[in-house]
Amino acid sequence: MKFRRKSAETRVEGQTSEASGTAAVPGQATGTGPETTAGPYDESQVADDGVQRVDLGSLLVPPLPGRELRLQVDEKSGAVRAVILAGPDGMLEFQAFAAPRNGDLWSTVRPQIAADMVRRGGTAEEREGRWGTELVCQMPVTRPDGTAANQPSRIIGVNGERWLLRASLLGRPAVEPEASGEWEDTLAQIVVRRGTVAMPVGEVLPVALPDDARRLG
Repeated sequence: MKFRRKSAETRVEGQTSEASGTAAVPGQATGTGPETTAGPYDESQVADDGVQRVDLGSLLVPPLPGRELRLQVDEKSGAVRAVILAGPDGMLEFQAFAAPRNGDLWSTVRPQIAADMVRRGGTAEEREGRWGTELVCQMPVTRPDGTAANQPSRIIGVNGERWLLRASLLGRPAVEPEASGEWEDTLAQIVVRRGTVAMPVGEVLPVALPDDARRLG
């Protein structure tokens, strides 16, 4: 398995769109993984299920047809800031956070995220989705050519066993929520490994490159 750095983004070679004709990661299953009706999953729910996943520490990601796995890496520290699954029509960016047992951290942080969006000049409205209340956002951005634009996103929170998985959908699945079923199924296949170490509520669960990763300059 190879990892290639591109700016602050590292791409996992092999986790690419089937439309491009590239293969899945050698040795990884190419099925759809667990049933998508109940996920995302805690690691305890999928133990010994026979599905081989890319091990990123706190996040376990099965190979998904039509999705390319990328890691957003801080250039100075080398720390992984977020995990991204990219496709022809959009992207799914996600992180996991420590949460209280049987708590509802998403209801606490959701208003904070919305307020931050507004403070930065954007908008955030609540809607009911597959996992309950989510945020539909618009954020002013500057294109590479210097022109102004709005970037739409949908921010979803899933409360788990002592963890919160926060995901942002970008592109078409953000603009057309009713037609984003395949992207939601992608989110439903992610597995979170919380671990047993005590952590402050809201702290990001660490994400790491696999031991056999090889970076290319």
